[in-house]
Amino acid sequence: MKDALGSVQSVLLLGGTSDIGLAAVRALAPRRAVLAARDEAAAARTAATLPAGTEVVGFDATDAASRRQAMDAAWGGGDVDVVLVAFGMLGRAGDEQLADARALHEVNGTAAVAAMTEAAERLRAQGHGTIVLLSSVAADRPRVSNYAYGSSKAAADAFARGLGDALHGSGVDVLVIRPGFVKTSMTGHLDAAPLSVGADDVAEAIVAAVRRRRAITYVPGAMRWVSLVLRLMPRPLFRRLPF
Repeated sequence: MKDALGSVQSVLLLGGTSDIGLAAVRALAPRRAVLAARDEAAAARTAATLPAGTEVVGFDATDAASRRQAMDAAWGGGDVDVVLVAFGMLGRAGDEQLADARALHEVNGTAAVAAMTEAAERLRAQGHGTIVLLSSVAADRPRVSNYAYGSSKAAADAFARGLGDALHGSGVDVLVIRPGFVKTSMTGHLDAAPLSVGADDVAEAIVAAVRRRRAITYVPGAMRWVSLVLRLMPRPLFRRLPF
C-alpha cells in the first residue's frame, strides 16, 4: 500500500523486459517490484541492475494460466500498488500489417483486456491500487500506415477507460498512457517521428499520472493537440497522410 507520502511500495510489471515499463519501475522506485516476462533470463539480467526486492516470474500474456500464476506470485508477497500493463507487439507497416493483424489483436487487445480484468479483480478485493495501461496515440485514430497496430491498441484503450469508470469509488484507478513515437529497442529500426520521446520521458509521465490519478496522459503533452487535429481531419484528407 502507498505510504503516508503517497509513494508506491509495490509494482507488478506485466511485460518485464519492456524498456518503458522498466524505466517506469525505476522512476516509481518501489520497495518491491515483480517483473513478469516471457523471456525470464533477459528480465533476470535487468533485475540485477534494479534495487534489491526485485523478483522475476514467467509470464505469457496470451496464456490464461500463465497470467494467473504471475499474479499469484505477485500477490503472494502482499498487496500490489501498481500494475503496469506494458507488454505488446508493434507489427509491420503497409500491406504486411494484414499478416500481423490477428496476432496484434490477440496480444495488444485481447490479452491486455484479460490482464486488466484479472488485475482489477485482485485490486478491488484488496481495496486499493492502480492499473496503468501503456496505450498509444495510434489508438485515437488508426492510420493507413498502422491501422492493425492502432486498432489493437484502441481495443485495450477503450476497455481501460470503461473499466476505470466502472471501478470509480472502489479505491482502484485505471490510467491510460498514450505516447507518440518512443525511441526504444522495439522501434530502433524505424525513423523517429516528430515529437519523439524516450522511455524515461514516458516513465516520468507515468509517475505523474499515478500521483495525480490522471485518467489519460499524452506523452509529450503536445501530442494531445496533434491527436485532436487528426481526429477532426476529414477522412479523404486523413487517408492521404504520409505517416
